[in-house]
Amino acid sequence: MKIRLANIKDVNAINLIYNQAVVVKHQTADLSPIPLAETEKWFASHSPEKYPVFVAEMNDEVVGWISISPHRAGREALKFTSEVSYYIHHAHQKKGIGSALMNYVLQHATNFEAKNLFAILLETNIGSIRLLEKFGFEKWGYLPRVAEIDGLEIGQFYYGKRVI
Repeated sequence: MKIRLANIKDVNAINLIYNQAVVVKHQTADLSPIPLAETEKWFASHSPEKYPVFVAEMNDEVVGWISISPHRAGREALKFTSEVSYYIHHAHQKKGIGSALMNYVLQHATNFEAKNLFAILLETNIGSIRLLEKFGFEKWGYLPRVAEIDGLEIGQFYYGKRVI
């Protein structure tokens, strides 16, 4: 497996992998697949220096991705706190790809000026909770019953880690 900086050619795969999570439900709060044009805009808003997107490749196929995004963009006092998001192609889950991506980001966090990383996830996303806790993220917050999926009210966790 190879991890590298994503480029515009990867956006189709990034969109496909994200939309797999949308369809499965409980892995994201989006309820409808995201159009490719929206993912292209999202990708364009990320800079390799400060807010990179990385992909994991196996046999020249993108099998997962991880991104660093600003927290409350434009609020200068928060410029060293970033959100981490990650998704793995369903055919490649439970193969250590999420761990490899998270490990890569944590090893390089100081390169993009992050002091704090946090992830926002639904409380039903047990796989993400396990991954985050494996890497020393702690529960920093909880918002009860803020999401509703198929009539089920679900809470949202904020997991965070100081990375410097």
